[in-house]
Amino acid sequence: MAVNSKKVAVYVLAVFVLYVVITDPAKAADYVQIGFEGISDAAKAIGDFMTWIANGGDS
Repeated sequence: MAVNSKKVAVYVLAVFVLYVVITDPAKAADYVQIGFEGISDAAKAIGDFMTWIANGGDS
């Protein structure tokens, strides 16, 4: 039987996340905050781009 590598990768990632949360919750919270800041910055950049396009693409 061949093991699906994607499934193994997901399990390994889940175990790593649980390990970090259990051993150092403050650091895990920092990682989550960094992730949400990244998502927020990306959404803002997309919004700025769409506004630029809606205004005709002028500089």
